[in-house]
Amino acid sequence: MAKPFFRLQKFLRRTQFLLFFLTAAYLMTGSLLLLQRARVALPQGPRAPGPLQTLPVAAVALGVGLLDSRALHDPRVSPELLLGVDMLQSPLTRPRPGPRWLRSRNSELRQLRRRWFHHFMSDSQGPPALGPEAARPAIHSRGIYIGCFSDDGHERTLKGAVFYDLRKMTVSHCQDACAERSYVYAGLEAGAECYCGNRLPAMSVGLEECNQECKGEKGSVCGAVDRLSVYRVDELQPGSRKRRTATYRGCFRLPENITHAFPSSLIQANVTVETCSGFCSQKEFPLAILRGWECYCAYPTPQFNLRDAMDSSVCGQDPEAQRLAEYCEVYQTPVQDTRCTDRRFLPNKSKVFVALSSFPGAGNTWARHLIEHATGFYTGSYYFDGTLYNKGFKGEKDHWRSRRTICVKTHESGRREIEMFDSAILLIRNPYRSLVAEFNRKCAGHLGYAADRNWKSKEWPDFVNSYASWWSSHVLDWLKYGKRLLVVHYEELRRSLVPTLREMVAFLNVSVSEERLLCVENNKEGSFRRRGRRSHDPEPFTPEMKDLINGYIRTVDQALRDHNWTGLPREYVPR
Repeated sequence: MAKPFFRLQKFLRRTQFLLFFLTAAYLMTGSLLLLQRARVALPQGPRAPGPLQTLPVAAVALGVGLLDSRALHDPRVSPELLLGVDMLQSPLTRPRPGPRWLRSRNSELRQLRRRWFHHFMSDSQGPPALGPEAARPAIHSRGIYIGCFSDDGHERTLKGAVFYDLRKMTVSHCQDACAERSYVYAGLEAGAECYCGNRLPAMSVGLEECNQECKGEKGSVCGAVDRLSVYRVDELQPGSRKRRTATYRGCFRLPENITHAFPSSLIQANVTVETCSGFCSQKEFPLAILRGWECYCAYPTPQFNLRDAMDSSVCGQDPEAQRLAEYCEVYQTPVQDTRCTDRRFLPNKSKVFVALSSFPGAGNTWARHLIEHATGFYTGSYYFDGTLYNKGFKGEKDHWRSRRTICVKTHESGRREIEMFDSAILLIRNPYRSLVAEFNRKCAGHLGYAADRNWKSKEWPDFVNSYASWWSSHVLDWLKYGKRLLVVHYEELRRSLVPTLREMVAFLNVSVSEERLLCVENNKEGSFRRRGRRSHDPEPFTPEMKDLINGYIRTVDQALRDHNWTGLPREYVPR
């Protein structure tokens, strides 16, 4: 009996050791896999390009006889030499073929498998395949690669900023965004930024200076810090939104000095709106002006500010009669007014710490858009919102106490949070509108609308009961603890944008030209206004909700008057 028991005990001991070693081997293998995956997944900083990355334009052009061999030694290759090279779809190399089992839709997994495969292959089979450092072509790109350009001057090389994306920027995405807005060139910078334009400087920089990967496309180059990888875009990708068309702005009286007011012109028989808009878009003017057979391009100016529109019937004459008249039809082209799109951080730390305070849903993001374009400086935020950063608010990523921004967004209303700021712009909006806007944002993001089920559920009345009191306490606390305030009503900012914005800019101690304010007015909507109306209950507020909100409105109105401010607009209380 003892002998079988001894054998069983010996077997169990061996099994125990075997399980121990198998577990250790399993854990070590898993750790190696995680380390390898982390190495592939971490974003790569700027690095010197490999030999295949520095080839693209010049080497391929030499191979087909388009460039002289001496051009390869000139780091400043002129883009004009490359415009006709239709085959240069990307400045990147082709991926090397590999075994069938190495192919995968997941780029990280594909690179990991390839590394392990070549690790176990013998050295006699040649050097290992290229790792994640090797560039691969932007497969979906249709634009023609022009070259690498410097973007570190006082003004941007491509002024039409479209969007940023820290995680999903690709070459084709940027090209589609620029093509949709009728721009000719798409430029990618720092791996995550997309800019558009119709004009480039005469000379480029060395191709090797654009060496940073696109955040959403491993192996594809998206410029570098202060360097643009520029593509010429001729058409939209299949399935993309159609190109934007000219928007009718109205009928206006011509200025006294047409030559001075309208810098560019085209006189052509049978000129159409599309022809005129295309001509002005190519020259990067936001306004296309038609008078008979005459087409003019311009910016809004103090002499031609588009505020006094005439009856459209005045311009509804035949082209010959209209040419002799003093009126013209004005259209908004798809391109941006670029006179106010350049923005940067403050060159020196601000001595005055300014808050842009509002209740959620009161238009804080829109006010930031206006302030940034009016002053030319980024705004900061007490929070971090990646969606806002991707839309161009670079200050989102900066620490809110860095004092490198002109003002800091906040929804806080506690005494300690308020007294941290030296002064504040207090933005107030009708609570009925604010509550609806914030509920939409909470349920569907910055640009979406809450679904019908959200409005009809218990979620909506609970939201009103809790947030309505916050709307009131937010204003009351800032009136009580704020050191230096400027009260701005959202409704007044919409009705009278330039005078109200001028007052806000003066409060921030920044001097701004009238032309820049007109540029802001021309670009006033930005990228964060909800389009259309959501089809939900036309009156989401019950009588009980209205009684609650109206009581808070009266309390805030009296508090503003007690602090020597104008009371709330009468439209706040529904009648």
